[in-house]
Amino acid sequence: MERQFAYIGTYTNGESKGIYRVSLDPLSGDIFDVFLAGEIENPTYLDLSCNNSLLYSVAKVDGKGGVASFSIDSDTGKLHKLNHVISEGNPPCHVSLDPHTKYLFSANYHMGETKVFPVKEDGSLAHESDVIIHKGSGPHKVRQLKPHAHYAGITPDGKYLCTVELGSDRLTVFSHYKGNLRLQWENPLKPGSGPRHLTFHPNGKFAYVNTELSGEIIVFEYFCDSGEFKEIQYISTLPDGFSLENLGSAIHITPNGKYVYAANRGHDSIVGFNIDKQSGKLSFISHTSTEGKNPRDFAIDPTGNFIIAANQDSNSIISLRIDQNTGMLLRNNSKKIIPNPVCVKFTK
Repeated sequence: MERQFAYIGTYTNGESKGIYRVSLDPLSGDIFDVFLAGEIENPTYLDLSCNNSLLYSVAKVDGKGGVASFSIDSDTGKLHKLNHVISEGNPPCHVSLDPHTKYLFSANYHMGETKVFPVKEDGSLAHESDVIIHKGSGPHKVRQLKPHAHYAGITPDGKYLCTVELGSDRLTVFSHYKGNLRLQWENPLKPGSGPRHLTFHPNGKFAYVNTELSGEIIVFEYFCDSGEFKEIQYISTLPDGFSLENLGSAIHITPNGKYVYAANRGHDSIVGFNIDKQSGKLSFISHTSTEGKNPRDFAIDPTGNFIIAANQDSNSIISLRIDQNTGMLLRNNSKKIIPNPVCVKFTK
């Protein structure tokens, strides 16, 4: 079995120089061959094309924010910058591609906006074709005074773009046609929950949103004909009695659709849940320490056997083995130093 590759986005206000690449042994789960793949300031979120030839990143250039494109050397894994598109203000916090690598979508927490960037034939980025300015606020007196877009991604059927709004507790769906967005549907979520990221079940029927402020996962049924979502469950990501400060971060589902995992910053853990294949509802499995501080992100490798988690404040990434029968996460005793890691993306 061939080794797996993952790219690690970072904050570069410390020792980091940009985007790193690591290898994962698909049998042992050992992480090895860590190197700097490309230099760029604050590449805090990444996405890769389906053929693994292109990588896109959040970017900060000369105090301005935007997105950047890279080609990937298939022999070495190193990144060669194609271009960047920047504008006044802070950079976005999330980027994602459509399945055909024709458009890149960004969500900007600080600016409260979602942008669409057409992808040129050579993989470089054109200037934005559409911008959505989000509105609203929430009850949290510090984090929800204004809109804070935190996720923008295409639905599995390719018909709609979903945005998750942390500042106004809102899930919004847009129809997408040739780089332009039109409001399709929106739904307010529990006030003060602070929704952060969304992931779809492989069957395309269910979706899961993790909340940053309330520490929960919201389970939805998704209706592809209308683009609407129906709430069917709220479930906590924290153990009973935990009262210290905690912020939810990442959420991902195994390729076989059996388990969903979410990361907690504060409790410093990854929580696992079983997914009922009929209803989509969740039942608790376990909490597992990430053996570091502030797990900002994690990713499940394409085989569905391992997780790599990024501990932002302890400058480390670790691997955990997924027990295929129970969903329990098992320590793998593989940890590597990477400065301020905040995003993990496996090649596909």
